[in-house]
Amino acid sequence: MTELPAAPLPPAPGAETYLALDFVNTAIALPGGQYVDLLGAPEAVNAWLTNHDLAPVGAGIQEMCATQLRALREHLRALFAARVEGLPALPSALDAVNAALTRVPTTALLLWDEHDGPYRAALCPPNEILDRALATIATNAADLLTGPDAEFLTACESTPCNRYLLRHGRRHWCSTRCGDRVRAARAYARRTQSKAG
Repeated sequence: MTELPAAPLPPAPGAETYLALDFVNTAIALPGGQYVDLLGAPEAVNAWLTNHDLAPVGAGIQEMCATQLRALREHLRALFAARVEGLPALPSALDAVNAALTRVPTTALLLWDEHDGPYRAALCPPNEILDRALATIATNAADLLTGPDAEFLTACESTPCNRYLLRHGRRHWCSTRCGDRVRAARAYARRTQSKAG
């Protein structure tokens, strides 16, 4: 495994099942105006893709490709937000995801070798790592947004956290750390309200 930048929070519930959920949560807002981008540099993008079996070690993703991945992440965040808030999707976000979905064929074609006869192979050469990664992530996001788990997709309720999770039971935050922050804020509000009243 390649070394990833240190994540300030553990994976959100559902990230182990949905690659796209883990992907959108690589941009993390923290208290005190701090922001961590786990895809902030090409080396970090390489590590993330390698650790998620989307690229071989040393794939050499450059900034232009990293920028495309970060752009897809923002489009997916917009679609997740629309789903969670019950709003219409931004057409530009849908267009970006559909463009990613169609970057590589999903079915191996039937080809014919004059010596060995028929065989199946993907049209996209294996060196087109970025296209395959974008298509894989977009497919996973589409599966999440249209599947039975979509009703459990929610945003973390801990301010300023901007991560998404799959809600289980009453839990509406992405980590224990965020849950503790929510509970502390509620306790403070109760104390302040009882002193004022």
